[in-house]
Amino acid sequence: MTPMSRTVLVTGAHGFLGRHVARAFANDGATVTGLGHGAWDRSTADDFGLTFWHSADVTLDTLVTYGGKPDVIAHCAGSGSVGFSVEQPHQDFVRTVANTAAVLEYVRLHSPRTVVVYPSSAAVYGNAISLPIREDGALNPASPYGVHKLMAEELCRSYARHYGVAVAVVRYFSIYGEGLQKQLLWDACAKAMRNESAFFGTGEELRDWVHVDDAAMLLKTAAQHATCACQIVNGGSGGGLTVREILTELLGAYGKPPPTFNGTPRPGDPMGYEADIAAATAWGWAPTVAWRDGVRRYATWFAGRAR
Repeated sequence: MTPMSRTVLVTGAHGFLGRHVARAFANDGATVTGLGHGAWDRSTADDFGLTFWHSADVTLDTLVTYGGKPDVIAHCAGSGSVGFSVEQPHQDFVRTVANTAAVLEYVRLHSPRTVVVYPSSAAVYGNAISLPIREDGALNPASPYGVHKLMAEELCRSYARHYGVAVAVVRYFSIYGEGLQKQLLWDACAKAMRNESAFFGTGEELRDWVHVDDAAMLLKTAAQHATCACQIVNGGSGGGLTVREILTELLGAYGKPPPTFNGTPRPGDPMGYEADIAAATAWGWAPTVAWRDGVRRYATWFAGRAR
């Protein structure tokens, strides 16, 4: 974001990534408006840098009503669950693809100087043939979630190419951090509180974990590089960890024994993800939170919440 770019609309600002993105822009001096589902108390909204909040679906009509003419739209609204996409593919399509089309159409018709940054997912790669994964790697999503993220990316490319909308896309790998109330680390902490340690999979599944603070800073950085070329970069740490490694660290923070695995992968979960982040680091961004520190912070946050 340039020094003159001082208004930002964050869709899905009540969500895990969205609220951290809102705070990253606000900390840079932006006036941030949020649009999406959820209710804020004033103190929490202030903490995450929201000046205005509108509770509504992200549609062309609501964007016309509440969107204004922001310098940046960080489009964080959308589905965030592989499992949900498998069980409810149409709803996942609407949440991911349809609202992305609405954002892009809003910019085309009503705010053509707005730049759009879109958080996509490494799920577009599917089962990668080689690691680390480069942005020009094969795209073969293994779940409806990945298919829908790829469709949203194609919309971004189309609007950039055909209508001159300035866009940048970040393909995030495994985002985690304090406040995340779903997925592997959340489930693992809950199990630890119940003295359980059994998990799906083999434990050898490889994932690239990036802390939400770093993920938010990357999306803010992406706004400075949004153009009609629609550059796509990976958002990860640049290093892979097995699920066994990260769960052993997490359970160890509670003094619990290492995890055990049932050998059955979850539907839609590829075996290996590790990001090549050279394109993102060329923007001047770099991850700052070491994974062990981040996991311990998450365990401490969860324990405090459970009291």
